[in-house]
Amino acid sequence: MPAEPATFVFADIAGFTALTEAHGDEHAAAVIDEFGAKVDAALPPGATRVKTIGDAVMLRVPEPAEAIHLGLRIAASAEHGAAAVRVGLHHGEAIERDGDYFGAAVNLAARVASVAVGGEVLTTGATAALVPDLTGVLYESRGRQTLRNIREPVDLFAVLPLGDTAGDRLPIDPVCGMAVDPDRSPGRLSYEGTTYFFCSLTCAGDFAGDPDRFTSS
Repeated sequence: MPAEPATFVFADIAGFTALTEAHGDEHAAAVIDEFGAKVDAALPPGATRVKTIGDAVMLRVPEPAEAIHLGLRIAASAEHGAAAVRVGLHHGEAIERDGDYFGAAVNLAARVASVAVGGEVLTTGATAALVPDLTGVLYESRGRQTLRNIREPVDLFAVLPLGDTAGDRLPIDPVCGMAVDPDRSPGRLSYEGTTYFFCSLTCAGDFAGDPDRFTSS
């Protein structure tokens, strides 16, 4: 029998494989530990961390409004030198087994997270419709998208703090996924009209050697 409907949230570290290659296993493990601690500290009452899967966490939050605010807090936790986080969420029913949850709603939330970029919170249109006038939040359409192993295309929306603009957010190192303060960046390169900032000269060198590897979608 399905459990009470809830919002399922998946959050992971963007570009974690590249981050590990760029900075090593010890650093990557420390990043995961710090990420998990930040997530646990941000959980609202009644929310639970269902499980950790590598660099990703699965969360269950009873109310969609609290889940959306939680997603924003998690995504905004990256400061200069910290790994960028991406978040996806969807509200629906799921089957509970020994503290874990299974079902279409869980699968959809995971797929939504997989198409987010570093620092972005994505939600399904169905979830946004449950809290259309959420205080301090703006929904920005990302269109109707086809997600892997999801039968029908899904309307997706980026969740933004009201008044937020792209210029307010730290750029992301395209090699390792770290948030970078442009004023403190040790390296910057321009490629096809776009300026990229890097957390280290090593990342800048890797990018210069094969920019298409890090800019292709």
